[in-house]
Amino acid sequence: MDLLRKKHFDPNQKTDNNLKKSLGPFDLTVLGIGAIIGTGVFVVTGTAAADNAGPALVISFVVAALVCILAALCYSELASTVTISGSAYAYSYAAFGEVFGWLMGWALVLEYGLAAASVASGWSAYVQGLLAGFNIHLPAALSGAFNAASGQIVDLPAVIIILLICLLLTRGAKETARFNAFMVFVKIAVILIFVIVGAFYVKPDNWTPFIPFGYSGILSGAALVFFAYIGFDAVATAAEEVKNPQRDLPIGIIASLLVCTLLYVIVVVVLTGMVPYTELSVADPVAFALRFVQQDFAAGLISLGAIAGITTVLLVLLFSQTRLLFAISRDGLLPRFLSKVDEKRQTPVRSTWMVGLVIALLCGFLPLDKLASLTNMGALFAFAIVSLGVIGLRKARPDLKRGFTVPWVPFLPLLSAGCCFLLMFQLDIWTWMGFILWMIVGLLIYLFYGYSHSELGKSNPK
Repeated sequence: MDLLRKKHFDPNQKTDNNLKKSLGPFDLTVLGIGAIIGTGVFVVTGTAAADNAGPALVISFVVAALVCILAALCYSELASTVTISGSAYAYSYAAFGEVFGWLMGWALVLEYGLAAASVASGWSAYVQGLLAGFNIHLPAALSGAFNAASGQIVDLPAVIIILLICLLLTRGAKETARFNAFMVFVKIAVILIFVIVGAFYVKPDNWTPFIPFGYSGILSGAALVFFAYIGFDAVATAAEEVKNPQRDLPIGIIASLLVCTLLYVIVVVVLTGMVPYTELSVADPVAFALRFVQQDFAAGLISLGAIAGITTVLLVLLFSQTRLLFAISRDGLLPRFLSKVDEKRQTPVRSTWMVGLVIALLCGFLPLDKLASLTNMGALFAFAIVSLGVIGLRKARPDLKRGFTVPWVPFLPLLSAGCCFLLMFQLDIWTWMGFILWMIVGLLIYLFYGYSHSELGKSNPK
């Protein structure tokens, strides 16, 4: 068995299953911002400040950003080289061979799927909280995933938002990008409102002590907020729908990461200046800070911004998952019907609805809090392998045109991979066991289905 057969990708090759090229650098940057800014700024900041880093959380965000920038540089080179759908799956296929490509794709299925289900559950909680402010309450049976003790059966809002976003995704990449851009502008406007209003209530005394948990607290805070940045990798999944991928993909990946880092830093500085860090261990720290200073109207706007922010994260996660399954299916490693492209819209309609239905069932009926850390594991694994893929692809395909090149190879990619592996080892044993089990299941699927149905295997029979 040739498990390490490598696919020589030709981004200019025309097939019946090519996607429409309609995205530019602005679309990609906004797509990245849409994926990154969500629960990271509206939820994680409070707990990380209260329990990990205090006011020094601003340094934690910078440290996490530096780690992400290392991975983003590696993503940029590979995205500007292997300019087709599939992101880290496609890069690993070209650099390390088919079985590694499949396992990478399988890890991304875990990351995007669980992340989307978890984000949809969070969206439902915010919407129900907003409705409660108007004294509107859903029946208990429709308000959350199955819980016999509380009478919950299905999380209806989460199911509805998943299906609505899938409907939007079937309309086309450009239409999706336009909606995403509008929602991104809404949440950036809301964040700026928080910064402008909150700046008048900042008390420098709240920044003292600046490092209450020591430097170890800064690092643990960085490990926690690292996952607020991981959405930038979703930009690479749109490669096949980009007009000039060699130039535009690196711009979209790095620009979105820099914009989000700047916004995160400003928000954290204002947040910890408005409220003593010891009081920020709440689910909605940004809105809480405004309520803390009696700015209830602005707090309500923040809640709307949080819903917009989480909606764009969900949109990009589902977009990424559908494009990933499209790429894997087109290579024959999953059933071919998943790569069927609608003739009019030039979008993978079947894979979109399959993803939507599966994730709707997950977030609608299953409690996901114990599975969320698996999302982090899948993301870090992908980042590490992509970093190593820069080295592997330079050796395997030195002939490919690279629109962007990582400096100081192999030192910088090795440093990026090392940082990712270090954070992976901060996760608990149950997360590791779940991840290993998931990968074993994926390997069995490949051995019993993918290997024999591979398009590469059919074109190069032994």
